[in-house]
Amino acid sequence: MIRLHFPTVSKLSSMLFLLIMLVVAPIRARAAHWKPVPGHLTTPWTKLVNPEHVLTKYPRPQFVRSHWMNLNGLWEYDTNSSGPLPFGKRLPGRILVPFPIESSLSGVMKHSANIIYRRTFVLPNGWIGKQVLLHFGAVDWKATVFVNGKKVGSHEGGYDPFTFDITSELSRGRKQELIVRVFDPTDDGIQPTGKQSLHPGGIYYTPVTGIWQTVWLEPVNRVHIRRIRLIPDIDDSTLCVSASVSGNCEGCRLEGEVFVGKRLLTSAVGYPDTTFSIPIKGERLWSPPDPFLYGLSLTLMRHGTVLDRIRSYFGMGKISIGKGIKGTTRILLNNKFVFLDGPLFQGYWPDGLYTAPTDQALRFDVETIKRLGFNMVRVHQVVEPQRWYYWCDRLGVVVFQDMPGPHRADNYKARETRLSDKEFKTELRRMVQTHCNHPSIVMWILFNEGWGQHDTRSLAAFVKRLDPSRLLDDASGWTDRGVGNVIDIHRYPGPASPRPEGDRAAVLGEFGGLALPAQGHLWEQKHWGYRVMRDSSELLERYRLLFDKVWILEADSGLSAAVYTQLTDVESEVNGLMTYDRRVLKINQEKAFLIDRGKDLGPMKKILGRSIAR
Repeated sequence: MIRLHFPTVSKLSSMLFLLIMLVVAPIRARAAHWKPVPGHLTTPWTKLVNPEHVLTKYPRPQFVRSHWMNLNGLWEYDTNSSGPLPFGKRLPGRILVPFPIESSLSGVMKHSANIIYRRTFVLPNGWIGKQVLLHFGAVDWKATVFVNGKKVGSHEGGYDPFTFDITSELSRGRKQELIVRVFDPTDDGIQPTGKQSLHPGGIYYTPVTGIWQTVWLEPVNRVHIRRIRLIPDIDDSTLCVSASVSGNCEGCRLEGEVFVGKRLLTSAVGYPDTTFSIPIKGERLWSPPDPFLYGLSLTLMRHGTVLDRIRSYFGMGKISIGKGIKGTTRILLNNKFVFLDGPLFQGYWPDGLYTAPTDQALRFDVETIKRLGFNMVRVHQVVEPQRWYYWCDRLGVVVFQDMPGPHRADNYKARETRLSDKEFKTELRRMVQTHCNHPSIVMWILFNEGWGQHDTRSLAAFVKRLDPSRLLDDASGWTDRGVGNVIDIHRYPGPASPRPEGDRAAVLGEFGGLALPAQGHLWEQKHWGYRVMRDSSELLERYRLLFDKVWILEADSGLSAAVYTQLTDVESEVNGLMTYDRRVLKINQEKAFLIDRGKDLGPMKKILGRSIAR
């Protein structure tokens, strides 16, 4: 096993150290009410979490405005939801937002289906006269929001962002009070829950309740850009742009400017709620070996006055189904067949559960995928924060994105079933609309192994209407309904390949599961795996044999993609190539890189007759 090493801070001069301590001391005093709850694993980033500066990066990298205010940090909370809301009253507990209440980093690490959050804030003077938007990255599951004692809105959905215009409820010249009431029934509800469970074990994990992504404020004009859609067309060398606008946009126009670094490449003018094209001459295509990103500025103007300006980025890429060598149906990236292999990614952290401790931690997981030689990842039964997809875009990792599975209890009656199906479709739509501009995402996966599977054909058509530019997997494993762009099977340990069809490519959605428990890095002593290895040497040899067969299936059976289970251990599951705490890589990185790229074949090399370079 390889113990991963992380950089340490160099020694400071005594004068600089004293200066830093003068700044840090009051921060430590204010943060004295919080500390991670001990008892489980920590990551290398756990100790870097500072209540005064929590996840401080702008949370929406493809829709950036210059001014914003981060509301992450210590909030008051209570789990007693009975009685009137505590307007103007302090709550008894302290919780670190945006870490879910069940996590160590929240400072609580207890489950409750009901949470009341409270904090105050003061608006910057420069925001006077602006509309103020209150953004939530994600809250699981139902959130009702109050500002200065007045309800501003509610939202149901555990994986998608939502926004309220709170301008009319703000008071000038004093602190503003924000209260969020959350209800999350998890197993007892109708909503998609992915792998969360009130009874974790095996392939199901600790539930995530409450605020789990960044909360923030943003000033805008009354007329402002609300949403954008970016669709690259590499065959026509253009970027298609559309933007919806809030407020009366009569007489408005949009100016789109494309940049390479700081150099203006090209520009075009369009209008709100219509689509216009920006020509991209000499386009540089986005791909895992060369994840090139163009900068984009969109300016909303009326009669020469700038009403709104956002910064974004895009990649010129294309995913499609076509014919490869010998006429085999293949997944094509930029009109060429590229075999896609990568790990299953569960999106859990031992200290923050759904919420990574820092942005560096988010980046680390994506970099590890690249270092192991993979070019793809399957995001399994969770939807990540937008900054995670930003790192996939920037570093060059193709994403197969699951829709978290719906909870369909055995005792559901007809009404509960209808409500569950309706909620699933609503959250599915939001997932696609929220993340559809990321160049790394190439396929949406509707269902996993028949979990709550329903109305497959109509939902597949629904997603295709929402986003015709990407592939669709109707079901990963078990219950294929003959629709979508791929036919996907699971085999443990495998591998195996379905037979490609006339217009559907073959995908191995899960295989592997080679388990190696690493003492000192276990969530609990009771653990499990699909196939348990004795040591890292046996793991490497079995891993090489599995991928020998994968490359044969790619060459001889028409397999287009394969997903290995999995990147990290998760709670009692020890099938990861890396431990749950991200401190130990169980497999030799250099050898794994060659294996995953088909450049280091074992005994099967003689059968295949050649080494496949990818």
